[in-house]
Amino acid sequence: MREITTAVVCGLALLAAASAPRAVAQKPRPPNIIVILADDLGYGDTGVYGSKIIRTPNIDALAADGVRFTQAYVTHPVCAPSRAAILTGRYQQRFGWEFNPVGRDRQGGVSQSEAFIGQILKTAGYATGMVGKWHLGEAPGYQPLDRGFDEFFGITTGASAFMTAFKPGDEAHTPTGAEGSYRTTVAADPLPPGATEMDRMASVRRMAPVRRGREVVEVSDYLTDAFTDDAVRFIGAHKDRPFFLYLAYNAPHTPLQAPKAYIDRYRDVADPGKRVYAAMVSALDDGVGAVRAKLRAEGLERNTLIIFLSDNGCAGYVLGACSNAPLNGFKGMHLEGGVRVPYIVAWPGRIKGGRVDARVVSSLDITPTAAALAGATLPHGTDGVDLLPYVTGRNAATPNPTVYWRAGPNFAIRDGTWKLWSVNRADPSEAASAGAEVTPDGVQATVSPLGAYDMLYDLAADTGEGRNLSAARPDILAKLKARIAAWDKGNIAPQWTSMRQAVRRQDGVLVKIYD
Repeated sequence: MREITTAVVCGLALLAAASAPRAVAQKPRPPNIIVILADDLGYGDTGVYGSKIIRTPNIDALAADGVRFTQAYVTHPVCAPSRAAILTGRYQQRFGWEFNPVGRDRQGGVSQSEAFIGQILKTAGYATGMVGKWHLGEAPGYQPLDRGFDEFFGITTGASAFMTAFKPGDEAHTPTGAEGSYRTTVAADPLPPGATEMDRMASVRRMAPVRRGREVVEVSDYLTDAFTDDAVRFIGAHKDRPFFLYLAYNAPHTPLQAPKAYIDRYRDVADPGKRVYAAMVSALDDGVGAVRAKLRAEGLERNTLIIFLSDNGCAGYVLGACSNAPLNGFKGMHLEGGVRVPYIVAWPGRIKGGRVDARVVSSLDITPTAAALAGATLPHGTDGVDLLPYVTGRNAATPNPTVYWRAGPNFAIRDGTWKLWSVNRADPSEAASAGAEVTPDGVQATVSPLGAYDMLYDLAADTGEGRNLSAARPDILAKLKARIAAWDKGNIAPQWTSMRQAVRRQDGVLVKIYD
């Protein structure tokens, strides 16, 4: 009897186990994603990319924990178009945001038909935050809160004062003259004769205020530090759910200003421009360190992807304060110094650290990578690729074999190791107007009657773009121009004409650059 009872009991237990509801396996939490964007940071202005002046231990450590790309590109050599491509994963020429708006972002912004990365990730349940510089539209309907970000703390304009008052030991540097006919300007009220530097800074801040959400707020801290603090706050506030943070510093963009705490690190640097610029980069580097320290403190580091890059190369108009070495050219130019940028991808535990990758990658890849990690659906027509298979070693191919650029009638392409920059020739009479608004708004720039000046380089043998091979290799020249023409069929006309133009000599030839 005992044996029968035991058998019955065992049978009932097995039956109960079979009929009980099965435990549902919990879906792993998607990773957090942080994009840290510097503003006009030179290719050679961090320790890990070769600076002999600027010390960046936190950016260097990020590279040691991830992959450092040496041939990474943005889609335009100036701020606003480059940022539009980063946040959409599409060439900005697809939707007309081709030039810096120069005030026109107050009348509109990036087309509302374009999906931004924040909107894409919100469909996957992410909390989304933006801290820093927007520069993609100031009008209602075009600000960060309208484009998929739950929170915003920063400036909607292209530049603002980092400080509105000086204390002993603080420094500012205003370059004089112009490199290659470029000049730096920041919108400000007209100032009376005898106005002080503090008057100027306060005026700039009034014209380019800091906002929380849509409301203007007063910020007395050094702006880079204020942005870092809010990024750290955002991480803490959203640590219990997947989040996306776009930390878009406006450093080290002009105006060149830094407080004593950062200046003191470079008192041995005699050149005032180099000293202030280095101090600004140090503040940004401290921000990278603070973000990573917060992730570690919250136990999130191994479930967070960080991408660090600059929106374009450093500016020639700061007259030697920065460096794009070993590249040729500056911000505003489609030479390597204008469009090749520092670019680091790190995810401890998922991406093997300490690697240097010479494959071509693009800022267009950020949005597709984020969407793939979040499990979100990308809109049709995205130009970039998901980088994760490449950085984890599953795909040994080049992520972006061909990349393109357009600025009005000027075009550039990199295809394999070949690089072509085709630029409008300028009439000698235009040289006197260098840097002026020489094309009326609403009148599209066209190919010059003098034709284009073609610059063809083999980057494998000539990283510094010093030997123009267009005459020696007409076959390559024709092939690249055909590829540009095919790509350009998918673009539309710019929303407005370039309002900042420069006439300069390139290889002794007078050319006209549009940004």
